[in-house]
Amino acid sequence: MTKLSLDKILQSQGFGTRKYCRDLVEDGEVSVNGEVIRSCKLAFETAGLQFRIFDEDWDYRERVYIVLNKPANFECSRKPSHHPGVLTLLPEQFSWRDVQPVGRLDHDTTGMLLMSDDGPFIHAQSSPKRHVPKVYQARTADPVTAELVDTLLKGVKLHDEPAPLAAIFCQKLDENLLEIVLEQGKYHQVKRMLAAAGNHCAALQRTAIGRLTLASLALEEGDWCYLAPEQLGLLVP
Repeated sequence: MTKLSLDKILQSQGFGTRKYCRDLVEDGEVSVNGEVIRSCKLAFETAGLQFRIFDEDWDYRERVYIVLNKPANFECSRKPSHHPGVLTLLPEQFSWRDVQPVGRLDHDTTGMLLMSDDGPFIHAQSSPKRHVPKVYQARTADPVTAELVDTLLKGVKLHDEPAPLAAIFCQKLDENLLEIVLEQGKYHQVKRMLAAAGNHCAALQRTAIGRLTLASLALEEGDWCYLAPEQLGLLVP
């Protein structure tokens, strides 16, 4: 069991510097189990700890694993250049504790985006060696044909790629909508593959990672949620 003073707990959860967190405690802004705590000398077991700060309840989390239903026109960067960053959609505390996107979606791509402050988790989920399937729905400029689906399944050659890239699954959903499943996660891969196959991507949404689907989370665009252990388990191939 880990036992920490309340100011250290607040700092680890992203509420600011150690001094600022100490001031919050001494000013009576923090309560545990319904009791206002004013002494930073008091230590608490972190496992299962719940506390209240700024009239909001929080659970202690050693690491944060969340999923965001990303809207269009947000950048997956801590230093965005042309559009707001996805971190602006989350509580400020997540920026303080260095939560980062797991991989990237283009600014105009919507859908499932994992975010965490767990470095090994981010690396593992981003590594092409893991072969984690990612599911996309692509709205196309031209009608989806059987030939287009077949080409994407057989593979297309992209500039700067040593070998053709192929979808592991692809199907037509309606006249101008297809579902495509990829494992590689290359730069602009869906858009580039559609262009190489003779079509054009007009809109793109990521709908699943591994066996975790966006539909199962019931998140509106711009909303987020913590991932439970059983949901994290669905991210593996």
